[in-house]
Amino acid sequence: MSTILVTGGTGNLGALVVTRLRGRGDDVRVLSRSSADFPVDLRDGTGLDAAMAGAQVVVHCASSPRGGDDVAAGHLIEAARRSGTVTNVVYISIVGVDEIPFPYYKVKLRVERLLEESGLGVTILRTTQFHDLVAQVVDAAAKLPVVPLPGGVRIQPIAVEEVADRLAELAVPAAAGRVADMGGPEVRTLQEWGRLHLAATGRRRRVVPLPLAGKAYAGFRRGGNLTPGQAVGRGTYAEYLERRG
Repeated sequence: MSTILVTGGTGNLGALVVTRLRGRGDDVRVLSRSSADFPVDLRDGTGLDAAMAGAQVVVHCASSPRGGDDVAAGHLIEAARRSGTVTNVVYISIVGVDEIPFPYYKVKLRVERLLEESGLGVTILRTTQFHDLVAQVVDAAAKLPVVPLPGGVRIQPIAVEEVADRLAELAVPAAAGRVADMGGPEVRTLQEWGRLHLAATGRRRRVVPLPLAGKAYAGFRRGGNLTPGQAVGRGTYAEYLERRG
């Protein structure tokens, strides 16, 4: 049994990781600002030393598209160093962070580099987009009379449950470095995913390609977000939609 910290342990992915770790008997500490046991603020590092004491593994799932992930990672790294007990920091990243100059991706890549240069034992897993992210994009676009989705962008969505399974496997005292990427079983254009999503939810809307510009969009069009050679996911988007109801 290991003592494992999970940042973002109440989120979509983190909560699933926590359940899996506790199911195998690990002592799991869920870090959040509102936690009764381990109140931690990654923005300034408050509470990290107490939460980190005696831990062997950190699973870092906390992330914010609004920015600040690199600052939070810096606080986490310093606390892990001070603890003297952490031997593995497991980080969930995204396929394409080194290929696509999208602002959020650039910060995720910066966190990878901070971890790799930290002197700590590190495990980094990159995955493609989760099913629920595709659903959020389509649902947001479907509020309009027609459904505009970025043209020429292919997506390889993966089930968040499968990513949680893999993170739990990696959450052991021995660090593994950069491990093989994980991608979903199917690659389709965002327009195709949108039509599938709308049909499954009973909405008759016309999907139209939305032309965009910029280096990040070009990176997506080139397929920098895909990993067809690592299409290890099994759960399909259609199955996700069926469960979602």
